[in-house]
Amino acid sequence: MRAIWIAVLSTAILAACSSAPTTDEQAPVGVEDRKPGAVGPGAKPQAVKPPPVAAVDLTAGRKPALSPLTDPGSILSKRSIFYDFDKFDIRDEYRSLVEAHARYLRDNPKAKMLIQGNTDERGGREYNLALGQRRSEGVKRMLLLLGAKEEQIEAVSLGEEKPRAEGHAEDAWAQNRRSDILYQGEF
Repeated sequence: MRAIWIAVLSTAILAACSSAPTTDEQAPVGVEDRKPGAVGPGAKPQAVKPPPVAAVDLTAGRKPALSPLTDPGSILSKRSIFYDFDKFDIRDEYRSLVEAHARYLRDNPKAKMLIQGNTDERGGREYNLALGQRRSEGVKRMLLLLGAKEEQIEAVSLGEEKPRAEGHAEDAWAQNRRSDILYQGEF
């Protein structure tokens, strides 16, 4: 009996080690090829078209950015320095304005500026031209001290030739005693 028992056990062990599939095992599954243009068995190859992409306008509804030179909220949009009668020194209230323009010139080395010195109608023609020149040169000198380059700035005098206000009283004269700052493209 022992010999039969060993024979049955040997047969069972050999059957378990066999590589032939039994009814309980599943057949292996094929791997799908997902490359563009790949086809399955019996299918025809088709061109792969990407889905259309919708255009998006990122600037819709936006206003173009203002230049700091023309933005009314920027100190750089302020371009006039006013003087007391017969004076050419820059008053303290205009120092921050000149400093801002000097910083702009330092940060934009290709920028060019024209400073026009103006006077009121009082005084002779030659005197007013000389006073206007001293006013424009004073602004230029301060800009240079603050880091602007000589080749960026030109200072001229218009004397009394370009009044901002008409009239023969102090309120008009005060408007005309000034230096105006213009950037390239504005003169």
